[in-house]
Amino acid sequence: FKQKTAYEIVDCDWSSDVCSSDLGLVLALLAGLLQFADVPGGAWHAVGVVAVVNLPGVNPGELKLSGELLAQIFMGSITTWSDKRIKEMNPGVKLPDEYITVIHRADGSGTTFTFTEYLSKVSPEWKDKVGAGAAVKWPAATSVGGKGNEGVAANVSRVKFAIGYVEYAYAKKNKLSHVNMKNKDGQVVEPDDVTFAAAAAGTDWSKFPAMAASLTDASGAKSWPITTATFILMYKQPTNKSASADVLKFFDFAFKEGKKMAIDLDYVPLPDATTDFIRKQVWTKIETK
Repeated sequence: FKQKTAYEIVDCDWSSDVCSSDLGLVLALLAGLLQFADVPGGAWHAVGVVAVVNLPGVNPGELKLSGELLAQIFMGSITTWSDKRIKEMNPGVKLPDEYITVIHRADGSGTTFTFTEYLSKVSPEWKDKVGAGAAVKWPAATSVGGKGNEGVAANVSRVKFAIGYVEYAYAKKNKLSHVNMKNKDGQVVEPDDVTFAAAAAGTDWSKFPAMAASLTDASGAKSWPITTATFILMYKQPTNKSASADVLKFFDFAFKEGKKMAIDLDYVPLPDATTDFIRKQVWTKIETK
């Protein structure tokens, strides 16, 4: 981007002209719980969150779980890998008679919001006792925290018989064994760009304030059930209008020329119809002159 436009992108914080987050922060803004913007900036891309395990002898994707089983594991109701409920869904898989260690995020995060929102949709018990949030009180007695996706991935790699959750890119980067999931349509699906895109397909973003559409537990035979979008947050009335104009130039560049880069990083670019909607209906609300 810098080579083609002479602009450079640096890290941001709450005093910045633009920030990005998953759905949880957007919903907090809409509810008035945080004050950063009277604007979305638009959805940016779709991403999958995956359960990952450290089970010697079990290959990536070999273990299959439903949302209800995943919730019971993280609730602490299922405590061993040899539990008959897991074995019934995994005939032929050699599951050890070992206690499960649950790895979760120690910090607040959009990844945690996405994961717990999904569990709240598929498990009434999880919804009532834990709920959805960027940070929650983890109920399993064996819960261990890790900071960031990196911390969760490192703990899952280190602790035998552990299970955790990370963005898909971190599972691939750290060569972790992912779990295949039974989706809302009853199909067991593999996490990849096809199933993430299927979860986002057909969403009418215009119906949701700030485009804050939830993609978890989406219908569709190929849909990955723990999918979310990343959102861009900007001020409608920025103090530095020139900087905001530059930010929009970057995202316009990214929408046009960054699709392959997004895919290479295991993110799913939004379809052209959605990015056109963002340009015409969202960006026009931001004062840049």
